[in-house]
Amino acid sequence: MNIQAYMNPDFTWPKKLLFFAVALMGVLICTFLFFGWSRIRKKVKRDDKEPQEVFTSLLYRFYELVIAGTSGISFACAYVVMNHVYSLYQGTTDTGAMGVFLAIWGEWKDFALLFLICMSCVLNTFLDKLIIPLKGITRDQIAVIRMLGMFYAIIVIMYLNVIGDSNEYGPIMIYYLGLMVGRFVYFDATFKDFLKAMKNMFFCAPLLILALALSGLTSFFGFSTGFLLERNYYIVGVFYAHLYLLAAVFAVFHVRRLILWIKSKKSPS
Repeated sequence: MNIQAYMNPDFTWPKKLLFFAVALMGVLICTFLFFGWSRIRKKVKRDDKEPQEVFTSLLYRFYELVIAGTSGISFACAYVVMNHVYSLYQGTTDTGAMGVFLAIWGEWKDFALLFLICMSCVLNTFLDKLIIPLKGITRDQIAVIRMLGMFYAIIVIMYLNVIGDSNEYGPIMIYYLGLMVGRFVYFDATFKDFLKAMKNMFFCAPLLILALALSGLTSFFGFSTGFLLERNYYIVGVFYAHLYLLAAVFAVFHVRRLILWIKSKKSPS
């Protein structure tokens, strides 16, 4: 069993480019929706916020949710693949790297899960600080979106658990639910803090719905065209779809930054 078993040999470069184009089109549609809403909002709600400020805030929070969702799905995918490999090789007498893996997964599985979820958090920070630096949103907004990202991952995993990968995600959902409860209710939290967290989650719910729709339609396109495989686990294909969405977000984000930079150079000082 190797990594090739989880990859589609028929997923050629033309197909990869087509799949990327679909993911890019989805991200662009979401971007135009935010742009249109920022203009409509200015007409129906009178405040000091400029449309460009509203647009950037919505766009960056959506990008943050895509990053958080991808990081969460990466943890779930790594767990499922490792658990699958362990079930295939359990009982063998390998003494190399596979033997070390079997010993760790067999005796220290819970700690390995904790390590994986910590690595997904590190990946999230690496992506939104260095690869796609989202500097237009506050720390509080990032905290809310990352909490929403956990909820996003739980919804995706619950759906996959229903449609085919049954009984694979129990430990993952327990970990994420525990983290969500910890974010909602910590040791010195008051009921007012809890209500504030719930209110922030509620106001960001449209972003969650849009992100779920985008990833769901992209994954559906991938599975229906045969670009993504169903023979192992759906979570692997869903993870691939999220990687393409992340690449699309990267492209749109940096192209937009380049356009804004060019405009700033052309404008009179």
